[in-house]
Amino acid sequence: MSVTEFSIPQKFKTNRKGPIRWVLSHAVHNWYLILIATLGALLNAALMSVAPKLIGNAYNLITAPNARENLENLGIIALLLGGTQLIRGGMQMIRNLGFELVAQRTERNVREELYINLLGKSMTFHSLQPVGDTMARATNDVRQVNFLFSPGLNIVIGSLNFLIMPLILAPTYHPALIITPVVFIIFYFLALWEYMHSLSPVTDRVRSTFGKLNTRLAEALDGIETVKGASQEKAEVSLFTKNASGYKEAVIDQGKIEARFLPLLLLSTALAGGLLHALLLLRAGEVNMGQVIGYYGTLMMLDFPTFSSLWAYSQIASGLAGARRLLELMNKENNLDQNATGYDHAMQGEVEFKDVCFQYESGDPVLDGIQFRVKPGQTVAIVGQTGSSKTSLVKLINRTYDVTQGQVLVDGLDVREWNLEALRKNISIIEQDIFLFSSSIAENIAFGKPHATQEEIEAAARAAQADEFIRTFKDGYQTVIGERGVTLSGGQRQRLALARAFLTDPRILVLDDSTSAIDSATEDLIQRAIHAATRGRTTFIITHRLSQIRWADLILVMRKGRLTAFGTHDELMKTSEAYRRIFSET
Repeated sequence: MSVTEFSIPQKFKTNRKGPIRWVLSHAVHNWYLILIATLGALLNAALMSVAPKLIGNAYNLITAPNARENLENLGIIALLLGGTQLIRGGMQMIRNLGFELVAQRTERNVREELYINLLGKSMTFHSLQPVGDTMARATNDVRQVNFLFSPGLNIVIGSLNFLIMPLILAPTYHPALIITPVVFIIFYFLALWEYMHSLSPVTDRVRSTFGKLNTRLAEALDGIETVKGASQEKAEVSLFTKNASGYKEAVIDQGKIEARFLPLLLLSTALAGGLLHALLLLRAGEVNMGQVIGYYGTLMMLDFPTFSSLWAYSQIASGLAGARRLLELMNKENNLDQNATGYDHAMQGEVEFKDVCFQYESGDPVLDGIQFRVKPGQTVAIVGQTGSSKTSLVKLINRTYDVTQGQVLVDGLDVREWNLEALRKNISIIEQDIFLFSSSIAENIAFGKPHATQEEIEAAARAAQADEFIRTFKDGYQTVIGERGVTLSGGQRQRLALARAFLTDPRILVLDDSTSAIDSATEDLIQRAIHAATRGRTTFIITHRLSQIRWADLILVMRKGRLTAFGTHDELMKTSEAYRRIFSET
């Protein structure tokens, strides 16, 4: 079972050792609904089986020599037929409603379990897992689990009762007449086993190709500026068409298997054979015509399970394929543990790296032998060429990633010994690519502190030099910004991110090249905000800006994942050729 860095107690524990066990572990918590629905299905089939018997009896009464004297009995049969079928309709409604409730509740619980699990995954997982595929699983595959119950199991359980009734009623006409339903049921289940065996890998391929299709669609839309900027619309359409064709071929293959559904042929054979057998018994004088009619009507009950299973078992196969894909996602191992009982006292902000090495799950080392110490309240500038792993270094502090070797200490304590929530609440990272939600400016600022008052939000915005531009909008702090903040300039997004950091009042602040693509006027505003933000906080600044490097208490010089030099600006100008080269190019 995977270990998560974040978790919310679930309503119940599920068994993730296989798709069937997992689905059942969800379904069992709605056992009373399944019981009621199954009872409704049983009574529905039982009342359906009454109809052919009553019709057969009515035929005998009508064709009898004294038919006029049987009018009262015919009236009773008519009332019984109407009454039983009316009740049968109610039982069918109970069956459908019961399984639909189970399906909807299961879908809700599966979505909740999956969402909690995804939030608990490490950044290593999210960096490697395509968003489009995750969305396909979280939407379409979860929906397939719903369909597994309704109409899938709903129809299957209902139809199984229609198989049982001919076995019970056939001997009441003549003991020998049980042969046809018995033989049919044996061959039916053999054919069904072969059908499911052939269908399973194809439904897996249908779900997989849909995930691939959705992955590329999400990537193309997310990178629409890149696609249009490079005039690659035709190439993307071609690739999408190729993926859509792959999905289409998988669906067609599934349709071909469904078209070769053998029980349809078995049903025709059973009906013909059963009728012939009954007529032979009629000729021998062992049954009457009313019994032949009743028996054939009973055999016709095999029609429902035969035709419905063509679709219902396909839904079950698709639902299990979806469940397999969801489990594959949820069961992927994590390296991070939230350590709920870990250290959670007030943070001072001291940071120390002790012989730290780090690499992603597969690949060469990203950081090697990093060692330095930062006192509380100091400002640290991290410099180095692109690809020198500056960002990877700072993301070890809040355990976005965990070290492969060595230790990262905060206040003298290994970060893995901290309560993860307490650790991260005291560390704020503002990245170059700032993420904002499609909600109001106030809600974006208060994201890390949802219950903040309007006064607190505005104070944080003023400190971040953001209040002035916010008030230029018609709706002020209630202005709804576009997804990822596309309606704002880069400088505005960065100041909102700083306001978010001010509001949460972190002890450690990380600024990842946050002034890389802005004009000088905007930079001046952000520099003021940064100066305000660094007061009383340990601050790490990844930057190439000379103005930010010079006033840092400590400068780290990175090259190819190694710390080649560290010290103050004056010290490094004297001792580090690499730093002098970086400084001269800045």
